[in-house]
Amino acid sequence: MQKIVVGITGASGSIYGLRLVEELLAASKQVTLLLTNAGRQVLAYETGLQLAESPQECLAQLRKHFRVGENLSHFGLSDFFAPTASGSSAPDALVICPCSMGTAGRIAAGLSDNLLERVADVALKERKTLLLVPRETPFNQLHLENLLRLSQAGAQILPAMPAFYQKPQSVEDLVDFVVGKTLDSLGVEHQLFQRWGAEDQ
Repeated sequence: MQKIVVGITGASGSIYGLRLVEELLAASKQVTLLLTNAGRQVLAYETGLQLAESPQECLAQLRKHFRVGENLSHFGLSDFFAPTASGSSAPDALVICPCSMGTAGRIAAGLSDNLLERVADVALKERKTLLLVPRETPFNQLHLENLLRLSQAGAQILPAMPAFYQKPQSVEDLVDFVVGKTLDSLGVEHQLFQRWGAEDQ
């Protein structure tokens, strides 16, 4: 079973991360969800989902929210004994969605001060998929340099930029486009948006 870690940071757009986890679980992936402190706060503000700080309580809440069992895991950011912290147990992919510029900058600098940053470091050194979904505008020069450095190191940068050729009718349609593009990059099949030219076939 494909193992995928999803990180939600303090950038706006936590709904992207939640929707991504939902789709990955529906596709029978083994998902580990990691939350930064800022990510937990923004998630609560933007979606109303209030998650406990205790990793055990948070995991119970998440499993109830997504209506799943052992396919969903969660660890505290200070838990460096989590399996995903080691290259010997590296996940198949890490998606940080949304990815704050602070998180991107720390990963680009090779820092591993918390579990999410460590998993990113592991993904790069083990040549696993590292996919960053930044949600920031405008970018300053440091943002662009950090994203370029990450791309050069092997990460894929997929900005949260929805398209409009599928004629979205709701915010959910816009979210699904970005999540669908993310799933495309992970090789996960989905039906979240109509592909370009599909209406002509």
